[in-house]
Amino acid sequence: MKVIDYIRQSTSPIFSFEILPPLKGNSIQKVYDIIDRLTEFDPKFINITSHHSESVFMPQPDGLHRKVSLRRRPGTVAVAAAIKYKYGIIPVPHIICTGFSKEETEYALLDLNFLGIDNLFIVRGDSKNIEPQWNDKTLYNRHATDLQQQINEFNCGCGLNGMHIDGIETKFSYGMACYPEKHEEAPNFESDIHYLKEKVRCGADYLITQMFFDNERYYSFVERCRREGIMVPIIPGIKPITKISQLTLLPKVFRTDIPEALACELRKAPDDNAARSIGIEWGIEQCRDLIAHGAPGIHFYTMHACESVNQIARAIY
Repeated sequence: MKVIDYIRQSTSPIFSFEILPPLKGNSIQKVYDIIDRLTEFDPKFINITSHHSESVFMPQPDGLHRKVSLRRRPGTVAVAAAIKYKYGIIPVPHIICTGFSKEETEYALLDLNFLGIDNLFIVRGDSKNIEPQWNDKTLYNRHATDLQQQINEFNCGCGLNGMHIDGIETKFSYGMACYPEKHEEAPNFESDIHYLKEKVRCGADYLITQMFFDNERYYSFVERCRREGIMVPIIPGIKPITKISQLTLLPKVFRTDIPEALACELRKAPDDNAARSIGIEWGIEQCRDLIAHGAPGIHFYTMHACESVNQIARAIY
């Protein structure tokens, strides 16, 4: 079943969340532990992030440092397969442009097709710490819409270099990202909406927002999208605050504003335990308000926040 089918057919807001593959060398049990804490809320799908290699300098026995390419979180396709066959929940692996060649992407699509995994989430990916050659548009997709085109062609049985791909019984369905507070690289909001319309025109079945903490930003964004003819479901993405440091870190990294009411409470928090409680309380009220205003579901970002997500979901589902 496709994610978009669950969204359309559900009579109540759906629950979903995002996880990270385990760090290289770690057991997948850490992923299972997160899922086990959240299965009671009947998640309809689980997103699995994808991570490209990074250039790092590793110390050598001679005291010098050598530049190497290190991929810290391998296994997105494998984790998606494990989730599907262990839990029977729809896995949605992220497919990203940055750091992955068109050929590598095609092999990932082939593997997923063999595994019967036909839901994807398409994003450009983080452009930090990448090698210059990854900007070669003949070998790499530069933008999410370029990656979208490759997947659309794959769905039609057309591979790279004119190769015919046989045996695609179920085409990939995919969601894509959107930004209620504007993508960090967009020159203005109008430009951001323009490219979002292009994503939907070319086949995005639904959208999931970047995290936000002010619901009015989401409502205003959805209204603007509808006026511009973007009619696909727009699922709000929520991340509970768990640490005092996130008061400054999240706006810096994700370009999201933290409302003054929330910021004021966090500034008064004596420690991270208090900040976590504030984040849970804010998340519960935020999600209740989103559901009351007709959000098609809530998608949670669980990194370092699994227990908070559990408590918020327990209060609203």
